[in-house]
Amino acid sequence: MTDLNKLGLAEARDLLRKGETTSVELTQSCLTAIDAADALNAFVHKTPELALERAKAADERLKGDDAPAMCGLPIGIKDLFCTKGVDTQAGSRILQGFKPEYESTVSQNLIDNGAVMLGKLNMDEFAMGSSNETSVYGNVVSPWRRNNDDADLTPGGSSGGSASAVAADLCLAATGTDTGGSIRQPAAFTGTVGIKPTYGRCSRWGTVAFASSLDQAGPMTKSVRDAAIMLEAMCGHDAKDSTSADLAVPNFEAMLTGDIKGKKIGIPKEYRMDGMPAEIEQLWADGTAMLKAAGAEIVDISLPHTKYALPAYYVIAPAEASSNLARYDGVRYGHRAKLEAGDGITEMYEKTRAEGFGHEVQRRVMIGTYVLSAGFYDAYYNRARRVRTLIKKDFEDVFAAGVDAILTPATPSAAFGLGEMTDADPVQMYLNDVFTVTVNLAGLPGISVPAGLDAQGLPLGLQLIGKPWEEGDLLNTAYALEAAAGFVAKPGNWW
Repeated sequence: MTDLNKLGLAEARDLLRKGETTSVELTQSCLTAIDAADALNAFVHKTPELALERAKAADERLKGDDAPAMCGLPIGIKDLFCTKGVDTQAGSRILQGFKPEYESTVSQNLIDNGAVMLGKLNMDEFAMGSSNETSVYGNVVSPWRRNNDDADLTPGGSSGGSASAVAADLCLAATGTDTGGSIRQPAAFTGTVGIKPTYGRCSRWGTVAFASSLDQAGPMTKSVRDAAIMLEAMCGHDAKDSTSADLAVPNFEAMLTGDIKGKKIGIPKEYRMDGMPAEIEQLWADGTAMLKAAGAEIVDISLPHTKYALPAYYVIAPAEASSNLARYDGVRYGHRAKLEAGDGITEMYEKTRAEGFGHEVQRRVMIGTYVLSAGFYDAYYNRARRVRTLIKKDFEDVFAAGVDAILTPATPSAAFGLGEMTDADPVQMYLNDVFTVTVNLAGLPGISVPAGLDAQGLPLGLQLIGKPWEEGDLLNTAYALEAAAGFVAKPGNWW
């Protein structure tokens, strides 16, 4: 069978179970596609030998009756997850040459479930970015193109390599991380599905930290069913992560009935932003109509503190980043600057960080250090934390009133061209996160589902926000929305 790389997880799993293909054949098909797609710059550390070795082991395991759902399925791993013996750079020069001696819990869970790692995927440096233009490896390019236009487009960020690879069928699925929208925004830009689970559902151990109270891993897939399969494999309690929830992981796929009759879906008035493109407004209205037609009850809701979410996020996230990134000092691992005679430890720190961190990371570290400094701690950081509590309470009040899920746009626009948002005004880039950061601040699960194309033929996504720990219910609502939207568009292979 040709084009095995174009399969999703569920289809490939079923073929493996029937003996109609092998993990080695699936893996080889993906490796061939990866080698032909260097123009996308999605895979930055290829591991073909390791992939084929794991694929052969998976084929042996599949001969038994107890092979898990992910067994033999080839996936990509975002460069933020530590992978034993394989380069892990978080898209940064400062971690050049770092090969961990351990495996992150999420990637280990996937290995234990028989998944096959094809390689490491490109990303914004330390996951700081919305367009995958801050990576030491260079920009990731989206496989999508505007109608009659050859301009390179962003796949979104920070999980841009993951989104591009899944959309271009270089892998069956990929891991991503989401601190302020870094799974959901790139999924929306590339016509794929991305879910950020409840904070604490996936272990953060062995994942390079950006903002520890916001970071959460999740899958990026070709369908909602695939997201359910992969999320179950990634989740689970981990004693090595103090924020990991000691909760049983349900069979998310078994919860996909598509029946949402009687479910109450909230439409927040605060998400109707000034200047929102008519296409996004229409997509939201269409999505609302689809859920209503599927039997859901649509209710208008208010999340009054939404307008403060973006500024609160861009205080809290840089503050935590400045603390987390203090460990990169050129002493223990990664890049160390060349020193001149007379240089001491202070000069080593300064030169190493100046050379090792890119401009966006430097900007956020400086903002974070500023808001944590003695004179401004209360004025900025503590105030942002109080706002965060109010945002969380807004959601709690809505869910307490009987709302089961909330429907919003995923992004304020379709994908933009690489280089179109200049470095001169970083706030314009930060506005890409306007619909997604609230979910991280409140620790809630959120999913982006492709729901249509804009006038230029680019994908647009809708976001569903669910109750904490109820990813199964959220996935089922997303499953119903996916079925109603009937999104099947794929990018043309120009690369």
